Amino acid sequence: MRDYRHSSLPLLSRTPDTWTEAVLREPLALLNDHAYLEKKAAANALELLNRWPEPKCPKLWISTLAGIARDETTHLALVCRLLQKRGGQLAKMHKNPYANELRRLVRKGRGNEELLDRLLVSALVEARSCERFEVLGRMSKDAEVAQLYQRLEASERNHFAVFLKLAELVLPKNAVQDRWQQLLAAEAEILAGQPPGPRMHSGLA
Repeated sequence: MRDYRHSSLPLLSRTPDTWTEAVLREPLALLNDHAYLEKKAAANALELLNRWPEPKCPKLWISTLAGIARDETTHLALVCRLLQKRGGQLAKMHKNPYANELRRLVRKGRGNEELLDRLLVSALVEARSCERFEVLGRMSKDAEVAQLYQRLEASERNHFAVFLKLAELVLPKNAVQDRWQQLLAAEAEILAGQPPGPRMHSGLA
């Protein structure tokens, strides 16, 4: 498999510093949204745990996804701790239109093509989160917030790479790359269409 760990992020759009300035005006709302992002990421990794490509579970499939779920749960605890420390509270309800639109691209009911899409959508979410963590860590004037995002950025970059590696266990490399390019283009369009607001995957004002 290709080693993606040290690759630059392949996203087709980049987040401007102005996005960071806007979302940091409402830090508790941003942290609440981020907490749900980590919660969903952990649940997604666990759900993929027993969806390996037939006929046999590839080596390290289960331990790799279990490790991602563990990492995301740790991240969830870190974000919730800071949210509570700042006087915030995790909301009971949450919506993520960006992720919902990405999931609509999954070719459901098509066996390994569905599994491939689920892995690539997971990689996209991780890559975009990584990109936004980098901007937040660099731009935040709050030392504690900046430290949180600098710490998480490195981990999210690794997760993006892992999902791409797993995808190459599902279908041949050329099929993975063709679909990856399609989804990269779709992700950029979906993000551009998101409304602004204090959310990790919000659009621009």
